[in-house]
Amino acid sequence: MPADDLFVVLGLGNPGPGHAGNRHNFGAMVVDLLAERLGTRFSKGARGRADVAEGRLGPPGRGPRVVLAKPRSYMNESGGPAAAVLGFYKVAPEQLVVVHDELDLPFGTIKLKRGGGHGGHNGLRSLDQSLGSKEYLRVRVGIGRPPGRQDPADYVLKDFGSGERKELPLEIERAADAVEAVVIEGLEPAQNVFH
Repeated sequence: MPADDLFVVLGLGNPGPGHAGNRHNFGAMVVDLLAERLGTRFSKGARGRADVAEGRLGPPGRGPRVVLAKPRSYMNESGGPAAAVLGFYKVAPEQLVVVHDELDLPFGTIKLKRGGGHGGHNGLRSLDQSLGSKEYLRVRVGIGRPPGRQDPADYVLKDFGSGERKELPLEIERAADAVEAVVIEGLEPAQNVFH
């Protein structure tokens, strides 16, 4: 039986210290902050395919149960680890919250939704294929379009610019707040706050 009271919050990114500050790792940064808030640490889980941490969001001991997860694969192979985590915890895709970077939103913008297309995002494409569903929740965090003719694939694998880095801690906080709102309050109430 699926665990209806359990959410999986998946932060997309690429593994390793060389990618830690990349725009493409925004989702992983947000999940790291959520683990800090919960006072928990990541460990290897889901048969070694993802780093996971468990806890409760909201009032101590009373909020919804969550599994925070970061795939141990590269972005374009995120679907396999995500499916392994959902299978291990018996969680349906509808109880999955994916936090990811979004080229089509300006830096500093957060949009929340359920379902939709992948928009060329290789992590989302992999999730759609592996899960066989697009009906997961999404916390889309804007990174903006690359300047000039820079290739988007190169842009997402670069660190944030100096101006963005000043704002980055606040934006990670806001995105973590959005995740908490989606899990605790539900999608529509969270959209009313963050849109």
